[in-house]
Amino acid sequence: MIARALEELKKPEILEFALQASIQEGEGYTDRELGYDRTRPLKPRILEVIEFAGKMKYKKIGLAFCVALRKEAKVVEGLLAANGFTVVSGLCKMGRVPKETLGVRDDQKIRIGCFEAMCNPIAQAFLFNEEKTEFNVMIGLCVGHDSLFLKYADAPCTVFAVKDRLLGHNPLAAIYNIDSFYRSLKVPALRE
Repeated sequence: MIARALEELKKPEILEFALQASIQEGEGYTDRELGYDRTRPLKPRILEVIEFAGKMKYKKIGLAFCVALRKEAKVVEGLLAANGFTVVSGLCKMGRVPKETLGVRDDQKIRIGCFEAMCNPIAQAFLFNEEKTEFNVMIGLCVGHDSLFLKYADAPCTVFAVKDRLLGHNPLAAIYNIDSFYRSLKVPALRE
């Protein structure tokens, strides 16, 4: 596997991407010259996304986001635009396709008895593919929807934020608290 992976790095576009990602990783810390034990984080992820896209000379960025994080997406879009990127935004509910199209029953919807649009990550990916985005940033796509977006998107993708409705989009909070508030997660869940 390692040999095959190193073979992939011989492709110039892959090598450049991997090289810039590794450089970006190192530049995310300060005081490196003082030794590993003295290094400190330096940059928030949004700055790293902006810098990495700049290193790769990308001009057009796709922003795939969940309607529930539209305020956050607007801020991210503004930051990307202020740094010279053209941003193509794609909302998860684009097309307003009813969930019934998928076979979702009324009792399985969030708003029972009401119209509810399905998330449409394939359409988001198709939009970005058609617009020829060079790099895609995901904000809060649902579990599974994020997978479909990644499967269908042509351009490389990064995750800015994941969805975690309960924990304010910080899923590591459950892991950090596995021995206290979330100890019940250690007991296997009942599966249907």
